[in-house]
Amino acid sequence: MRELIKQEQLVTIVPKDFKNSNKGKVLEVSQEGFSMELKYKPEGLIQNHVCEFYSLTDNGYLYFESYIQSLENNIIKIANPVKHRFLQRRKYTRVKFVENIELIFEKEVHKARTLDLSAGGMKLQTSENLDIEKAYKVVIKLSNEQEVKCKYQLIRVERDDNGLYTISGRFTQLSNIDKMVLVQYCMQKEMENQNK
Repeated sequence: MRELIKQEQLVTIVPKDFKNSNKGKVLEVSQEGFSMELKYKPEGLIQNHVCEFYSLTDNGYLYFESYIQSLENNIIKIANPVKHRFLQRRKYTRVKFVENIELIFEKEVHKARTLDLSAGGMKLQTSENLDIEKAYKVVIKLSNEQEVKCKYQLIRVERDDNGLYTISGRFTQLSNIDKMVLVQYCMQKEMENQNK
C-alpha cells in the first residue's frame, strides 16, 4: 500500500449510503493499512463495514474496497485492500450515457440527447443552436430513484453537416453529494463495461 497511498494524499470514502460520503487526508501509512483525518464528521461510517475508496494519483484514478478498522473522532484507520485498480488517467471517469434531457434557461426549454457523462460534465447533441454564454439548468436522471440537479455551462459547440450541434460542457453549482453520486455512478458503469 505504501506505493499507492502516501501521507497528505486526498482520499474519498463512499459507504453504501452515498449521503454519508466523506473525504480526508492520509496521516500515516503502515504495513496493515493507513489512517486518515476526515474533513467532515463521520456520520454513517461504521466500523468493519466495507466502503469504496477513490484517490487521484500520478498513475491515474485509484479505486479499491476496504473496511474501517477503527474510528475515533475524525481519525479513521483503514485496512489494506486485498486488491486495487487504476480506472483511468483523466480526473473523472467518462462513460457512454444516452438519455433525452432538457436544458432550461429562464422560460426557454431546449431538448437534447446526452452522449456521455462524467462527474465534471457531459457531451450532448441537439438540433437547436444554444447560447454558449448561458448556464442552463439540467436534471440528469440516473435511475428511477436517483437524479442530479445542477447547471450546465457550455464549453464547446460544433455543428455537423446534418445541422446537429454537438456540445461539450461542464457542471456548475453541483453539490458535493451529487458529485460523489456521479463519480460512483460513472465508475460502476466503467467497471460493468470492463467486465462484459
